[in-house]
Amino acid sequence: MFLQKSSVRGFLLITIASVFWGTVGIANQAIYAHSAANAFSLAFWRLAIAAPLFVLASWLLTGRLRFQVRPRDLIVMLLMGVLQALYQASYSAAIPYAGVTVSTLIALCAAPPIVALVSTMLMRERLSIRTLLAMIGALGGTILLVAARTRPDVGNVSLLGVCFALLSAAGYAGFILCGRQLTSTYHPLHVNAVAFGTGALLLLCCAVPTQLVVSYPFWGWMLLLYLGCVPTALAYGLFQVGMKSLSATLVSIVTLFEPFTAAVLAWIFFHEQLNTPGLLGAALLLVALLIVLLTPQK
Repeated sequence: MFLQKSSVRGFLLITIASVFWGTVGIANQAIYAHSAANAFSLAFWRLAIAAPLFVLASWLLTGRLRFQVRPRDLIVMLLMGVLQALYQASYSAAIPYAGVTVSTLIALCAAPPIVALVSTMLMRERLSIRTLLAMIGALGGTILLVAARTRPDVGNVSLLGVCFALLSAAGYAGFILCGRQLTSTYHPLHVNAVAFGTGALLLLCCAVPTQLVVSYPFWGWMLLLYLGCVPTALAYGLFQVGMKSLSATLVSIVTLFEPFTAAVLAWIFFHEQLNTPGLLGAALLLVALLIVLLTPQK
């Protein structure tokens, strides 16, 4: 009736990672408000801090930095880096135009349908009734959380911000699908070391022509260090381990706990009110997660 023990562990690890990811928008908005930061700079520093941490962890925990990888799988890892760079840069770019809550919700809300569609059509992953109900509940919850964003002094959400958020969702969905193909073959630290190293180099190439920002106040560097260490290195490490025992579609649903965290934090720090529709949306998200827990894995 319930997930197997290993799947419950994976569910918990991904949920914890999603909570950490929910703090990214708040940290980004704080940096934007008091510095000349831009989207490529924030995305670059986040990955640039995380990449050496993955390399160091690979050496300390696995005892080796080199590992055997098939050329095809190496291409997938490099593609994960490209998708991670796309996701991070697009998400950071969406925040100034759409706000923390809307950017986070659109970026994540569009990802599960993309993952489910690709998994069902190309990867022959079975979409059960329970999984479909969980997805509908989770997406309904995110829509209600968006409706709860009633802060009167916030301007209209621009089309450009929505486009950036949708582009971020496509990158995020692709990262999940690629990562799911490698979790049973390679150590998560090795996969992330290659992917995040690639993403950091790509973002550096994009950030330099658009004026890479290297000057931040002390607390700004502390926030960047937090972004690189916690919601990136730690969260994605937990995420890759958790993916081993859940299907790609269920993984994408569980990560929707991130917008719940982001909405609550935006309510606390920026007074983006979480009213009755928001509370109902939060309840739907929690019900969706419960359905995931009740969905057995083969």
